[in-house]
Amino acid sequence: MGPIDPDTPQTRSLRGDDVSAQQDRLLTRPGRGHPLANSAGCADRHTCAWRCGRSCCSLAPGRAANAQQPSVEALIRKSGRDGCHDGAMLLPEAVGWAAGLQHLDALEEAAFAVDPGGQVRYANEVAVRLYPVLGDRAALGFPVRDLVPAQLHGALDEVIGQAAAGTTWRGRLAVLGSDGVARETDMVCAPVQEHGEVVGVVCVVHDATDPGATAKRAHRLDDRLARLARAAAELGAAADVETVTDVVISHLCDAVGATVASLSLLQGDVLTLAGLRGGAPGADQRWTTFPVSTHTPASEVVRTGEPLFLIGRDAIDAAYPELEKAAEGERSMVALPVRLVGQTIGVVTLSFPGERSLDAAELEFFGIVADSCAQALERIRAQGEAAKQAARARFLAEASAELANSLDYETTLTSVAKMAIPEFADWSGVDLLQDGRIHRLAVEHFDPAKVQFALDIERRYPSDRDTNEGAWAVLASGQSVLIPEITDEMLVEGAKDAEHLRLARMLELRSLLMVPLVARDQVLGVISWVMAESHRSYTEEDVKFAEELARRAAIAIDNSQLHSQTKEVAEQLQRAVLPTLPQSIPGWQLASCYEPAGRTEVGGDFYDAIPLEDGRLALFVGDVMGRGVEAAAAMAQMRSALRAHIAVDPAPERVINQMRALFTTYDIPQLVTLVYLVASSDSLVYVNAGHPPPVMLTAAGTGRALPLADRPPLGVPSPPKGSRIVPFAPGDTLLAYTDGLIERREEDIDNGLARLLSHLPALDEGPLPGALAGLVECVRDHGRDDDVAAVALRHG
Repeated sequence: MGPIDPDTPQTRSLRGDDVSAQQDRLLTRPGRGHPLANSAGCADRHTCAWRCGRSCCSLAPGRAANAQQPSVEALIRKSGRDGCHDGAMLLPEAVGWAAGLQHLDALEEAAFAVDPGGQVRYANEVAVRLYPVLGDRAALGFPVRDLVPAQLHGALDEVIGQAAAGTTWRGRLAVLGSDGVARETDMVCAPVQEHGEVVGVVCVVHDATDPGATAKRAHRLDDRLARLARAAAELGAAADVETVTDVVISHLCDAVGATVASLSLLQGDVLTLAGLRGGAPGADQRWTTFPVSTHTPASEVVRTGEPLFLIGRDAIDAAYPELEKAAEGERSMVALPVRLVGQTIGVVTLSFPGERSLDAAELEFFGIVADSCAQALERIRAQGEAAKQAARARFLAEASAELANSLDYETTLTSVAKMAIPEFADWSGVDLLQDGRIHRLAVEHFDPAKVQFALDIERRYPSDRDTNEGAWAVLASGQSVLIPEITDEMLVEGAKDAEHLRLARMLELRSLLMVPLVARDQVLGVISWVMAESHRSYTEEDVKFAEELARRAAIAIDNSQLHSQTKEVAEQLQRAVLPTLPQSIPGWQLASCYEPAGRTEVGGDFYDAIPLEDGRLALFVGDVMGRGVEAAAAMAQMRSALRAHIAVDPAPERVINQMRALFTTYDIPQLVTLVYLVASSDSLVYVNAGHPPPVMLTAAGTGRALPLADRPPLGVPSPPKGSRIVPFAPGDTLLAYTDGLIERREEDIDNGLARLLSHLPALDEGPLPGALAGLVECVRDHGRDDDVAAVALRHG
């Protein structure tokens, strides 16, 4: 569009792309010079063009005869008010925009202007000569439809209406000549804009039967080849179905003069409207989807795979008497299959004004565009499918990682429900069956307010197990439920009252997918996905994907529940073999603490305290290396053996030697660390076989560790050694423990021992049982997978 002075009343432009050069060319008439030449002698030819309405810059005097001619658009953009020609007819009451079109007499084709009401307001010299009705009635103005036969009135009205709406139309239409005979013409009707608004329509008409028609057809072929190249490039770059639809419809319409065009794609046994240009009001809503079995041109083309041509209204009505009319008056129709590898995947439908015949070049053009459309759609489908599969694989991987991240399945399932929004669902929920009732674990939506709204509806209208609907139906059958489309009839049937129906409609539910959580043939719950605002629908392929997610989630739930059960059994077994220490021993305060690592296997930590007859107290803490049933059995064996030997002779050196003999006699495979002590009124006598050293907190608040073990663990041969003795005064506190209290990964055990000693004064804070539990909580490494057993003994 050239430069336009927005302040002048002549400011206007002709809209439309790629007007045929032959259709729109201007000719310099022999002997007259060009009518738009700079006869005013303006110093600035551009300024003159806009002030006097003469195209000084487009065709200057002396321009070569074979120079490229400006287009119709160029002329209309340069509209002025000064008359230039005597042969044109301008109505006395012509509005301003029409008064500025007189320079269109430079066209060798007939041209006339029509206002938005369909009244002719201007006709150039050629139009008046070829169609005398324009000259005869120009002074009065008359409906443009009178230029065509009565049966084509509706067709021309449709063409003018399309141009008045802002879209250029190019095609063929029969026009009444000076002899009253209708002749086929090539016509271009384009909108004229003034200050950004359409103020009228200019039509250029060329008689398709005159001697220049052959050259005209050659130019049309060139135009189609150019369109074909552009369409191929645009289809190759198209990233979605909407772009493909727009490219195909626009190029086909503009190339052959169709006023109505649509592309419908096959989905199962249903055709879905992908795009529509023109047509009766509301047609896009009425034909959003329709079965292939319906009696329509598009359905027939899909069923047969062959193109369909219907020339004239009579042919259309005879074949499809119930078909909705695209527009009134004479019409023709073409329906083209969109095929891929022998399979029809869609159909393009074109509707033309008038009786429109198609030549071989046009049919070939249709076929190439349809094939290009099919290839573009398949490419987009393949890319979309690859992206969808990648997204699903990524989601399953992330969900699996989340499910494996923790044994707290309620937290992980809630996270997985959130992860499904919005890519795979608008709503996501998880229900678990617990004690014969549905436990709603999670409800997720991108809008928290809607989540609360849905929960409020559920509370007001809870699901009924006896109805065997919804989650209850899936729990009962163990089978997935897919509802591709949730209809209003379904909502009405499922509503318990009018208020329930009103609230359900507010959720805008569109499609539903529910899959069971099944592990070891037991239905644990249900995962529900719902499409709503996005207007997407679930398919059978989505069922397989959701079932794979549910399978992984069910395994995670089952593993978590099994772990909890096994852990509980292990802890119960562990505590069963551990003793209940005496509550009250004269002269002594005693406390114990056992903290399992949280694993499902039984550990090997053990301890006990045995009052002796003379007031002394025997105490031991040990650790069987390993875990599981064998470690538990060895632990129970060690504890029983120690109690038996203490009952015979509690002397530390005697007990430790008897325990070594036990390992030698019975070939016990496990190694066992052990510290055994006998506390009296003033001292501790003890032996240490590879165990962490006990620590002592004196009455004065000083902490120290006893000497390290002087002999290897039980099960490792070693010569007999004597016991050790350390002072143990009233008020002193002794702490014996297993290695889980002080060991940490990648840390020297001396650091762990120092940390324990730094916290040791905490034993004097409050009653001994509570103080011991607090100490263990502070010192142990909660991330380490090891049990902790500790026994504290206070003198006095």
